[in-house]
Amino acid sequence: MNCVEIKEKYADYLMGDIDEAARREIQDHITDCASCREELESLSAIWTRLGVLSEEQPGPALRERFYSMLEAQKHDLGKEKARTHAARRPAFSFAFSLLFLIVGLAGGYFLTSSRQDGKRLALLHQEIQDMRQTVAMSLLSQSSPSARLEGVSWSSQVTNPTEKTLEILFRTLNSDPNTNVRLAAVDALYLFRDRPSVKNSLIQSLAKQSSPLVQVALIDLLVGIRESRAADALKQLLQSAKLNPEVKSHAELGLKQLI
Repeated sequence: MNCVEIKEKYADYLMGDIDEAARREIQDHITDCASCREELESLSAIWTRLGVLSEEQPGPALRERFYSMLEAQKHDLGKEKARTHAARRPAFSFAFSLLFLIVGLAGGYFLTSSRQDGKRLALLHQEIQDMRQTVAMSLLSQSSPSARLEGVSWSSQVTNPTEKTLEILFRTLNSDPNTNVRLAAVDALYLFRDRPSVKNSLIQSLAKQSSPLVQVALIDLLVGIRESRAADALKQLLQSAKLNPEVKSHAELGLKQLI
């Protein structure tokens, strides 16, 4: 793909609505093309900043915070536009579309009657949650560890993740090649510990870990939430002849607390 074709796919790339072959073509292109890489990074930063929209109940300060955020966003976009060549405008039109989408949603909320406030806020909340999950899943599929860490961070901002999002988080925990990413996944999954399916998967995950750091983190999590069913997994872990001494100490102490 050339630069023009790449720019046309920025929206799908950031939304995660793109097949694997096209995603790799974009990544290969921006590796060699500094201009497209800089532009995509700028759009990604704009996309990330949209994730900080407030989800609290409506109050007197909500309108003020929204317009403050809007002015900051417009200022940032203005600076980017001043540095950008005219050929790069199609991609920035996508950024403005994202911004206007949020303006439309929030503007509709501000103009609605008091009887509709709850419904409007609920719809806005769901839109934000869906967006965060889409961005998280897209980032977790990237080759860069820093991008996957960002993906885990996005997933931790979701209040009610879908089973698909949780499945991808556990896949990250169990198979990501980067230890820091797996540790971040442990922290994110702790937020959803009340779900029975999450507890079951956390117990099963302990036997799949090879990193002492991740093993200790999982042991601390399971003990911290008083998951007594993890006792069998700890006993099995202690049978390993190659178990790290620090992990063994944590497992023995955790087992005493659970039985």
